[in-house]
Amino acid sequence: MNVLADLIELLLPERCAGCAEVPALLCETCARPLRAAARPAGTAPAGLPPPWTVASYEGPLRTVLAAYKERGRTALAVPLGEALATAVRAALTPAGPGPPAADRAACGLSGERATGASVARSRGPCAPHGRGAGSRSRDPASGPLVVWVPSARRAVRRRGHDALRGTAEAAVRRLRADGLPVTAVDALRQRGRVADQAGLSASQRAANLSGAIEARAEVAGRQVVLVDDVVTTGASLAEAARALRAAGADVAGAATIAATPRHRPR
Repeated sequence: MNVLADLIELLLPERCAGCAEVPALLCETCARPLRAAARPAGTAPAGLPPPWTVASYEGPLRTVLAAYKERGRTALAVPLGEALATAVRAALTPAGPGPPAADRAACGLSGERATGASVARSRGPCAPHGRGAGSRSRDPASGPLVVWVPSARRAVRRRGHDALRGTAEAAVRRLRADGLPVTAVDALRQRGRVADQAGLSASQRAANLSGAIEARAEVAGRQVVLVDDVVTTGASLAEAARALRAAGADVAGAATIAATPRHRPR
């Protein structure tokens, strides 16, 4: 961390985490991408329902996420969590029987059941379909679980907070306030050290994460939506999905706040 920048931030009134120009947590311009409708993030590795997302990981949003994760702007968990809630809701919305087999293969589903949702304005061959929340219960004990991809313990210690847990819990608070009986569960953990994913190709990311995550909570028979902050290749979500399925969970969908620009739907 930059000690001087941290000191200035402490002494001066809070300014927008994205542009640093407006005296607010987020100005209207920097907050706008987080209020967009959910859309499919694109293709996904085999075994992972194509993730739903809200924003592109570029411009001020990169700065906002860095401020939240690395610079202690923990109040950003609320607007970031609201965006994540939009994506989770899309992943849990039923939308018919599913795409044709050719489209399923194109979406990286390898013949597996596609599950999740479609938002009215965001349909296409990579939109997930299936049970989603069709059998919702008003009882949170039997409703869907929201499970986040675990961060490395050393990263949590360095930051002083579990950033993804904070956004997942904020998303769940929003969804439950809206009547969706979801529950946030700290269900996964990393088995050991994982190399930094930055700069790795899709195949290298998958190899780096292979077997790196395991379940730490009882999830057998439960419907789960996996969440992460940003999807790049989907390797982290795919490994988390594998661990959940190994523990008997039904991975019904995946959701993120943002997707890297190369994963925009075409």
